[in-house]
Amino acid sequence: MDATHKFVCQDDLANPLAAMAVQVSCILVISHFFHILLKALGQPGPIAQILAGLVLGPSGLCNIKKVKHYFLPPSAAQYYEMFGFFCRILFMFLFGLEVDIAFIRRNLRVVCILACGGASVGAIFGLVSSFFLREYFLEKSLGKANYVIAMMLFVAYSATPVVNRLAAELRFATSDIGRLAVSSALVIELTCLLIFNFMILCTSGKMVGNAFLVLVGLVLVLVAFRYMATWLNKRISNHKYLRNPEVFIILSILIATSMLIELANFNSIIACFLAGMAFPKEGKTARTLLHKLTYSVHNFVLPIYFGYIGFQFDGTYFSNMSNILIVLVLVLLCICSKIGGVLAVCHYLKIPFSEGVFLAFVLNLKGHADLLFIGTAAKKLFEWTPMAYNLLVMTVVISTVISGPMVAILMKKEYQLFAHTHTTLSTELEKPENELRVLGCVYGPRQVNAILSVIATLRGPQTSPIMPYMAHLIELQKKRRTNVSYHELEDDEMSDEEEYGGNDVVEIHRAVDAFTVETSILINIIKTVSTLAGLYEDVCTAAEDLRTTIILLPFHKHQRIDGKMEIGKQAVRTTNQKILRHAPSTVGIIVEKGLAGSLGFSQLTRVDTVQHVATLFFGGPDDREAIAWSTRIANHTKINLTVIRFLPTESSNTRNMKVDSEKGNNDIEVFMALSSLEMGNDIDNSFLNDFYNGFVASGKVGYVEKYVNNGTETVAALRDIGDLYTLFIVGRGGRGHSPLTTQMSDWEECPELGTVGDLLASSDFNVSGSILVVQQHRHTKKDLIDD
Repeated sequence: MDATHKFVCQDDLANPLAAMAVQVSCILVISHFFHILLKALGQPGPIAQILAGLVLGPSGLCNIKKVKHYFLPPSAAQYYEMFGFFCRILFMFLFGLEVDIAFIRRNLRVVCILACGGASVGAIFGLVSSFFLREYFLEKSLGKANYVIAMMLFVAYSATPVVNRLAAELRFATSDIGRLAVSSALVIELTCLLIFNFMILCTSGKMVGNAFLVLVGLVLVLVAFRYMATWLNKRISNHKYLRNPEVFIILSILIATSMLIELANFNSIIACFLAGMAFPKEGKTARTLLHKLTYSVHNFVLPIYFGYIGFQFDGTYFSNMSNILIVLVLVLLCICSKIGGVLAVCHYLKIPFSEGVFLAFVLNLKGHADLLFIGTAAKKLFEWTPMAYNLLVMTVVISTVISGPMVAILMKKEYQLFAHTHTTLSTELEKPENELRVLGCVYGPRQVNAILSVIATLRGPQTSPIMPYMAHLIELQKKRRTNVSYHELEDDEMSDEEEYGGNDVVEIHRAVDAFTVETSILINIIKTVSTLAGLYEDVCTAAEDLRTTIILLPFHKHQRIDGKMEIGKQAVRTTNQKILRHAPSTVGIIVEKGLAGSLGFSQLTRVDTVQHVATLFFGGPDDREAIAWSTRIANHTKINLTVIRFLPTESSNTRNMKVDSEKGNNDIEVFMALSSLEMGNDIDNSFLNDFYNGFVASGKVGYVEKYVNNGTETVAALRDIGDLYTLFIVGRGGRGHSPLTTQMSDWEECPELGTVGDLLASSDFNVSGSILVVQQHRHTKKDLIDD
């Protein structure tokens, strides 16, 4: 706050700024060196960046007088604080854009209880320690109450920026426990900041008016951002991103608002976070801000900020044994309070002990707001002793440096806690309330509508959570020649990676934005640029990192106007085949057909008519996965679903015999529907029995049985229903040598679709509906090296 007032009131402007620029450069270089060393040990980037600050700070190179005189001139403190202020604005706004509000809303009770447990015990420990340390830390007798509250906040606090970055570095951000940790840290941080701002508000009665003006101004800015984003999304439709001047205007409004809040003696961290959280997530405005800010914040702003935390560590204070004991006691209080509080609430919430220990160390990570509680803002409320600030900064650094490696060690030890477990739908037949994570892959605008329609059906009822991603797969062009001059290069050789995709990117973005407006389903778009031989590896890696349950792939053929199927790129087929072999989750291949009318399945989100969908069941794990897929779309308002089970003809005679022997039973109709479940595989029967009781008996799904003797009769039965449905869902295979399908393999053209799927997708087979071929995750170890 003081830096905002004094930033324009310094005489020696050049030297502090030059020193800060050199310091920032040194932090980036040294942190990169440490990151290379520590990455081999499994340690995250923030730890390397804090260590870089330690090496450069008073405990390291700044012990040299000339280095100290250059890096720490008398007037440099305000500039460093101002630089930290701008850093806070950017990364808190970015975190607001990225925050998973839907997850917090669904798990609000668990998140709040966990945050309360982790912070309340820390607050108690901070309260007790404040009385013992008062004579060491408090300069005057005034401000005792504020000093006690600041110590409580200091021990209780959890740093969301550090937690977020650590989660991204160690790749547990998308796991359930990782999202719980990030959400709990966010609740703790916002609560601590609210209490701190309330402390400032209570110091003077005049600040009540300022608080009211700040609140009104913040609401006006949030409303202005919403209307500005809507206007900018419509303004230039043929661009994939906003132009730099438009981004500059948005960030200027954000920075100006934050500075006004700081000038009113309040902290602007919460305001920046709320601005990002309330900013409209759909459209190219939010997409541009994420694109511009993510790289700069993660690769420059946060490393510098973490380095600055370590830079403030002054090891010279360890020359006194009492100082060492104070720091040691505070570090133990921070760690023990988090472990005790988190484990207590985890026991109440029935969370396993190993997960509780992991959550405790994650929530013990500290950072920027701790420096706020003990920095110049706190000096307005009470007076620290000269050594108090330095000892508390050392506590922040040591606590974070201990907790970060512990989190990495626990991740290695308890690997199963973070493993990708939600790999199939059939294991969650009775849990439709679980979040479904989907990765849809497209090569161009042609396949977007079909993929989006499948995602819309998987949404099911409005209460079913879904996290969809769309990967734009782009072929990496040939490498640029190095033995020619720049002007001799061809256009595709000069293209930067950002330019890959061309106008396809604009059309894909436009289709996704329209889909979001129509369905309120936010699609997260990612771009993968690789050689065609390596695209499958990128898809499998993305699916594993994002922990998706389903991978959606487009078929390598598309339907022409005359109804024939035409091959697009043969390499697409090869990529699909490799993904089927190595996928870490269930895979669905969508074959888009039915161009004769405009009411096909790919137009699901654009028409009001009901779409008739059929799920074909012959038996086996893939068909069971197709049935489980059907449970997700059964409650969709535009879907009329029918499950068609194919059975051998002899099972019909057996069923009639059983019905005759049960004529006295009042439930004869239900028995007739279920009697055939006793035929065939026991696993299939049990699975269908559960499905019948949950969906068919309630009238949500239709159930039909067709009796055939061989593949020829199966083909005839499929021809009879070819014009009745706009989408056919069928398993790829895994049925063994079924007499119902074995004779159909003679004309198999595309083995990646399976016997039935290949028949339905054939140009010679007159089916007006699209086909979705499902392969259940094989539960084999993924091997990304192809022979």
